[in-house]
Amino acid sequence: MGRFADRFGRRRAFMINLAVYSLFSLIGAFSPNALFLVVTRFVAGVGIGAEYALADTYLSDLMPADKRGRFISWAYTVSFLGVPAVGLLARFLVPLEPLGVDGWRYLFVIGALGSFLVWLVRRNLPESPRWLELEGRHEEAETLVAAMEREAVAAGHTLREPDLSLQPGRREPSRTRDLFRAPYTRRTVMLWLLSALEVFGYYGFGTLAPLVLVAKGYDVVNSLGFVAATYVGYPLGALLAVPVVERVERKFLVMVTAALMALFGLAFGLAGTGLLVIVFGLAYTIASNVFSNAYHVYLAESYPTSIRASAAGAAYSLSKLVTGALPFVLLPVLDAGGATPVFSVVAVAMALLVVNVGVLGQRTKGRSVDAT
Repeated sequence: MGRFADRFGRRRAFMINLAVYSLFSLIGAFSPNALFLVVTRFVAGVGIGAEYALADTYLSDLMPADKRGRFISWAYTVSFLGVPAVGLLARFLVPLEPLGVDGWRYLFVIGALGSFLVWLVRRNLPESPRWLELEGRHEEAETLVAAMEREAVAAGHTLREPDLSLQPGRREPSRTRDLFRAPYTRRTVMLWLLSALEVFGYYGFGTLAPLVLVAKGYDVVNSLGFVAATYVGYPLGALLAVPVVERVERKFLVMVTAALMALFGLAFGLAGTGLLVIVFGLAYTIASNVFSNAYHVYLAESYPTSIRASAAGAAYSLSKLVTGALPFVLLPVLDAGGATPVFSVVAVAMALLVVNVGVLGQRTKGRSVDAT
């Protein structure tokens, strides 16, 4: 979908990916068996898997350089309110059978209907003026930008003169090997390694936390309750990123928060009481979502408009592949040694991430997205 967005437009890609997710989430609610459920979740995953790459690309296209990180952080803060909400819904619905129907099916229906409502809202989104310029649709781009300028002036803002030296540039082929041409080679290597390693910290916790708690002796329902409580850290972390992300260079913010994830993950693995589980789990999710916001901004603003969606899509696909393999790496460790070895593996991955970004990472804060 990243390549599709570079070729056919951000808005059209946005509409397609959400329609796929909504439809197959709804179909999955009526699964008669596990195989049918896996297939529908796979297809729904095709839709939702494109969401981050497309959202980051679209927001980076439209947001001004000096406020880009803050606005994208606000967007993720709002979106992550859904994470603890879903956790709490799962905690209460999974043990129940309202009207004789398994509670988990209601979760899928709620998700499908909610995403359909978002799809209706997205019909009013404008296309990216930067993308329209690349396509030679100058009048459409000018019309959109002029409308934005009129709105800004009406709100009392003073417009700055545009920097005419920065242009979206010509369309470049969106082939994977083009990401390894100068001047993108070093940043692509760094961002691919970052995307593969961050999975251990970010998705490793969300995927395995309930199983880790079961391994500690808590039953499934109580484990879901603990996890739901720690998930409050996702919107809190995204909110904390809002005032921080424009004050700290993205590169260094990624490195510091990754180190904190390693520290809090080890503490979570060693936690012996329910209170400590919640405290360190909450600290972990807060740090992980400051990290997540910085990572999303950092990735999208590292490439020009002509290849941004393709580049983001390639990095995200690598991260999702590693996410799919993650249980096969961490579950045997959990079975063999318990929670502490699992989070030791996570800590090592985060340490490698810090070294990778520190050595290969470039600074991006305050730069135009079309400045190479």
